[in-house]
Amino acid sequence: MDKDVHTIRSVCQACHAECGVIVHVKAGRITHITGDPNHPMNRGFVCVKGRSEPERLYHPDRLKYPLRRAGERGAGKWERVSWDMALDDIAARLTEVKEKYGAEAIATIHGTGPRSSINATLLPLALGTPNRISVDLHICLAPSLAAEFSTFHAAVTGEDGPDYLSSNCILVWGGNPLASHPPRGRDILEARRTRNAKLIVVDPFKTTLAERADLWLQVRPGTDVALAMAMLHVIITERLYDETFVKDWCYGFDELEARAKEYAPERVEEITWIDRSAIREAARMYATTKPASLHHRIGVEQNVNSTQTDRALAILVAITGNLDIKGGNLLPTHVPGAIPTFALSVSGPWLRWDKETEWKRIGAREFPLISGPDAMIPFVTSYHAFKAIDSGQPYPLRALYCSGANPVINVQNSRWVWDTLKKLDLFVVADFFMTPSAELSDYVLPVTTWLETDEPCDINYMNYIASRRKAVEPLHEAWDNVKIVLELVKRIPWADRARVPWNTPEECYEWLYRHAEFSFKELKEKGYIIQRPEYKKYQQNKFATPSGKVELFSTTFQKHGYDPLPYYKEPPEGPVSTPEIMKEYPYILITGSRNIEFFASEGRQIKTLRKGLTDPEIAIHPRSAQKIGVAEGDWVWVETPKVKGERVKLKVRTTERIRPEVVQAAYGWWFPEMKGPEHGCFLSNINVVLSANPPWDEICCSVPTRGTICKLYRCDT
Repeated sequence: MDKDVHTIRSVCQACHAECGVIVHVKAGRITHITGDPNHPMNRGFVCVKGRSEPERLYHPDRLKYPLRRAGERGAGKWERVSWDMALDDIAARLTEVKEKYGAEAIATIHGTGPRSSINATLLPLALGTPNRISVDLHICLAPSLAAEFSTFHAAVTGEDGPDYLSSNCILVWGGNPLASHPPRGRDILEARRTRNAKLIVVDPFKTTLAERADLWLQVRPGTDVALAMAMLHVIITERLYDETFVKDWCYGFDELEARAKEYAPERVEEITWIDRSAIREAARMYATTKPASLHHRIGVEQNVNSTQTDRALAILVAITGNLDIKGGNLLPTHVPGAIPTFALSVSGPWLRWDKETEWKRIGAREFPLISGPDAMIPFVTSYHAFKAIDSGQPYPLRALYCSGANPVINVQNSRWVWDTLKKLDLFVVADFFMTPSAELSDYVLPVTTWLETDEPCDINYMNYIASRRKAVEPLHEAWDNVKIVLELVKRIPWADRARVPWNTPEECYEWLYRHAEFSFKELKEKGYIIQRPEYKKYQQNKFATPSGKVELFSTTFQKHGYDPLPYYKEPPEGPVSTPEIMKEYPYILITGSRNIEFFASEGRQIKTLRKGLTDPEIAIHPRSAQKIGVAEGDWVWVETPKVKGERVKLKVRTTERIRPEVVQAAYGWWFPEMKGPEHGCFLSNINVVLSANPPWDEICCSVPTRGTICKLYRCDT
């Protein structure tokens, strides 16, 4: 055996699936990556993103050392500096901002992976600012958490809740896990193959899963809550619900029954464009095929009904008796004594601010369940953060530390975001590559990839925790994200070191397991620790809701002035709300759908991934393409009434998987190969023509990126 060849067991971070992998190293260089057959998440599978990670690690354009802006902001002029010089100056400038405007004028901004966001929480804690900004939580996860924690004080319908492998019926709603979370998508297919599990898919687009489903409901974008309420109508009127569970463990069933009466399938057929018989069939199949699991994702979280939609789906799980049973949707099973890093990265209760500081958070009073003291993941929406930078309202944001985010690409109305970032007194970006957002910064800091890092995984999936292991030493001058923040905090005399007491990332991670039966060092050696799942845990501890039960009628929503029961609200744009405007903008636009090649805006410079998906595409029905005079492979301009004067171009892909009235646009597109500072960020990025302005979801500030309207016309340039 070659002594220079060895393997390292680790966990991939090319997306948020957290698949176990074997990293193959020869003479100190990673040669390839394979799936770990023993890892509980993926059991040997690894997707194209994971396999291509060495390309990211060794990419010639990767940031190699700290850079300081040497010219006008966005001019593309940089000078190399040392880490000490960069961090000392950043610390001094943060102090200037704090002394002039107060600590709350400082903020961090992060995305949703594939990197740890711990550092984006630790820095605000140390500096006494409540303003941790998320690029997209308001349209990804926050509506689900607000809804499900208000229903049963747990999240059970995301990737970690459904017990697919033991399910006899699987309902997938507004998600495409084969692309967005491949190992869990494969679990669905395995349940189909080994258990002959029924499969129901709700999606405007005929995904690969929809193609294999027993029943595909092609819902009109933005009307999902009406469909869910119609299914509840059928289940309740036909007494298909679990009467014992409802009687013993549910609060507000009578009120729910009265509300559901308003949503007969005959009425909902007109709203959703789904035949009433198919609605009844789906409701009966889900309610009577036991056990059943339900999975939804961001397809239902990007409209003005997002939180109430998620409430209705949570209620479907509960009243059918599929909550915390084998084969249903499981309440979390925690490894005793261990604090998952996901909890740390979103501010667990042991790291929360005092109430006075919490109420200072931008948006806290307008959106208390996502930004206030009662929020499970307290954050500032990107729209309200950039509004504060732009206008100084409700108070100025003057310094921004950006980690794991590319807001110019991933926040709606990209041109406004670009112009607004230029107004900051201090803008720091920590990243792998020089992105369009990084081009506008004062400092660009190079960070390590997961292949160069020891750390616990971000998310405690299902019933285990795992750890990444460093496969090679950090290249160039790249630093671990957490190390950067810890070293920065040491240089700020007024920082609260009691909140962030660790000197190294390893000390932080050991702290996570100080009450567990193992250390972080031992976790790295083991790779993962599995906790045997338990079922019906609520029988011992009840539900951590105000009533101690599943709240079909949410007292939390009632307390904050929201409707305590799900209801349908017509999308603000579309054939019902704006028929006159649709004469000019005749297509319903959905965007944000996943492709297995990319995670959000990442990966466009990786050759292997670009081979799989070379250009930004827009899916159009053949009849619609013919109507505007284009064919497969042509390019079209896309405009919306949301952002007048802007347009983007995308490549036509004709398909009958979508209705003629609907088009599906790719998102997250920029072109690293194009000249900076813009790198083509306004050319094909769909967020250029989308807006985060109201109307929005009243609870979580979600905007209708899946359900606005647009027009298309041929692009010959």
